[in-house]
Formats: sequence, C-alpha cells, structure tokens
Amino acid sequence: MDEEVIPILRVADAAAAVRWYARLGFAVQWEHRFEPGLPAFVEVARGRVRLFLSEHTGDARPDTLVYLRVADVDAVAAEFGVRVEEAPWAREVELRDPDGNRLRVGTPRPAE
Repeated sequence: MDEEVIPILRVADAAAAVRWYARLGFAVQWEHRFEPGLPAFVEVARGRVRLFLSEHTGDARPDTLVYLRVADVDAVAAEFGVRVEEAPWAREVELRDPDGNRLRVGTPRPAE
C-alpha cells in the first residue's frame, strides 16, 4: 500500500459539495452515514488525489486551504471562469467551494 495524506474538508451539504468537486474532475468513491438522516462522510477522488468531505461538525473547520497540482490549470480556470495567475513556482487559480474551503490549483512551472 502506498502511504498518502487525505485532507478532510467540512461541508454543510455533501451532495452539493460532490457536485461542485465534480467540476474539478472528482468522482464519488463511497459515502458513509451511521444511520439514515445522520451526517454524511464522502470520499471523492481525481486519479490518485483523494479528499474526504464531512458533514460532521467536529471533523474540520471551514476556510481550510488545500493545494492541488494539476496538469492543465487552464482547463480548471475555464470551467470556473477565473483568470490564471502567474507565480514563480506555478500558474495558479484560487477557488472557494460552496462551504468556503479554499483550493489553490496550479500547474508547476518546468524546471530550468
């Protein structure tokens, strides 16, 4: 098994969050509720990148910042209608999900 880190993001409505993250290319892997009507805990993935989206109030705080490296930041910028910013290390956009979590999405600059 490969070791990995999976950020947990607090969301108020997991279904709405899943729809938003689908725009970034994430797909639902599984969802868990202890009982019907209780908060959801969902895993979404984009290739080998995974996020946990949790409706549980104690799991995480809103306004978390996650950095996502992608092959084509221009496609992400087009999907969300934002402008790509030029940084010394990458070309980037910054997005906020419906719950206020921040995602900085970037394509690294080639090594010189």
